[in-house]
Amino acid sequence: MPKLVVKNLRKVFGTFEAVKDVSFQVEEKETLCLLGPSGCGKTTALRIIAGLEVPTSGEVFVDGVLVNDLPPQKRQIGLVFQDYAIFPHLSVFENIAYGLRVRKMPEAQIETKVHETAALVDVKSILDVPGKKLGLSEMQRVAIGRSIVLDPKLLLLDEPLSNIDAKARERMRAELGKLQKEIGIATVYVTHDQLEAMTLADRIAVMRNGLIEQIGTTSEIYDRARTLFVANFIGSPSMNLIDCEPVYDEERAILKSGGFSLDITEFAERIRDKTKGKELVLGIRPENVSLDIKKTDPRAIEAEVQLVEPVGAKSIYHLKISGLTVLAKGYPMPEVNVGVKVWATFNKDKLHLFDKKSEETIV
Repeated sequence: MPKLVVKNLRKVFGTFEAVKDVSFQVEEKETLCLLGPSGCGKTTALRIIAGLEVPTSGEVFVDGVLVNDLPPQKRQIGLVFQDYAIFPHLSVFENIAYGLRVRKMPEAQIETKVHETAALVDVKSILDVPGKKLGLSEMQRVAIGRSIVLDPKLLLLDEPLSNIDAKARERMRAELGKLQKEIGIATVYVTHDQLEAMTLADRIAVMRNGLIEQIGTTSEIYDRARTLFVANFIGSPSMNLIDCEPVYDEERAILKSGGFSLDITEFAERIRDKTKGKELVLGIRPENVSLDIKKTDPRAIEAEVQLVEPVGAKSIYHLKISGLTVLAKGYPMPEVNVGVKVWATFNKDKLHLFDKKSEETIV
């Protein structure tokens, strides 16, 4: 049985519909990430699950129990906020024990539970340290410890890394990923950061304007985006997107955009079956555009290098192709500099085609 089931969730504030018919489920030990830009409805959905907002319609089941009418403290849910909300005047021990004391658990049981939880989240050595002296990583662990000490069925994390600088975020993301696996609690993680989602989640639900556009594993979302928005939102640098239209003759199908053209004959039947319009968007990720200084592949397209960005072990090449800007990402090529003519080849197995009007995928 899934630990969380959300059915047809909807939330309206006045005339604004923040969440529109959202449905998903989270399995035991699974981490599902609600990913999307600010205002897409992800935090509102999380707050409804936690019991902090009342849904306009829809149902929330935790471990098979309908919780719509239950207050937050009776939902068996752990919630970690953006700022962790650690009590600065209380020790780590007392922060973790707080919920147990509210429930009037016997002191001996509190002692046992706090020490077990502290060992799990690796804060046993700092149990006497006051909250105000904790570092960010320690605060994160204490906040999670305070949530899981109550044996929740579900853990909710609301952008826990958003207020941290990039270097600390990278370290804490790794720590959080390790901690999630060790705890093994079904988790819903809200973020606007695609790297966090792709690193930490078993599955990702990409949200936009109150709706889930696609749910899937990292590879499914990245390699087989169902909509133009998902394709463009996921990936760094972003996918190359080229407005174009198909032109057919007796034997071939060619995508054209100004002076740019690409033979897509192998996709012609699918294009005809899935769209009646002529306005398409061609998508290709930068790592699927290969470069050569000679035309060794007959499908290669002439391009001029406008900028080279070294990014660690690889470089991003900004290319001008028939008036279009296209990015390619690959290992550094010392002979390829600004102003140099190169030949770019698009990996046909990695092409994406979208209907521009519906924004749905064709290929």
